[in-house]
Amino acid sequence: MPKPESAARVIKKYPNRRLYDSEASAYITLNDVKQLVMDGVRFVVQDAKTGEDLTRSILLQIILEEESGGVPMFSAAMLEQIIRFYGHAMQGMMGSYLEKNVQAFIDIQNKLSEQSRGLYDNAALNPEAWTQFLSVQSPMLQSMMSNYLEQSKNLYMQMQEQMQEQARQMLGAFQNVQKK
Repeated sequence: MPKPESAARVIKKYPNRRLYDSEASAYITLNDVKQLVMDGVRFVVQDAKTGEDLTRSILLQIILEEESGGVPMFSAAMLEQIIRFYGHAMQGMMGSYLEKNVQAFIDIQNKLSEQSRGLYDNAALNPEAWTQFLSVQSPMLQSMMSNYLEQSKNLYMQMQEQMQEQARQMLGAFQNVQKK
């Protein structure tokens, strides 16, 4: 019986730190889990004994390995800034903000991919075609990134204004209660 489309693949994590893919009936590595992510496969990692969801922990492990080897995506300053948001009143908003920004970046990437598809489809992958494509795309990409950054800044400012308004309302309600 086929698995419903919405069901996530279950990976069990055992005390010996081994990961078991219940669909493939085999032990897998973090690299295999990374490949599932790259392939867009929905999965959940569960503790084999307790059933606790360990998916985020495993994903963070993969990010740590990627950051430790090769070319890191995050600078130390960026990581410090992210750490500073933990326990801060804006923590939840920051997570949402980052998620929306990553999605906006993916949308830009998809638009560029769609526009470049003609080069792939027509087998025009010669150096002149790429040079021409990039000369047209570079200003457009810079414009898109500039717009993206402006929208991102505006979104952050809106979120900050909402938080300030909520704080004012809470303080106003608190002051009214104290006056009574």
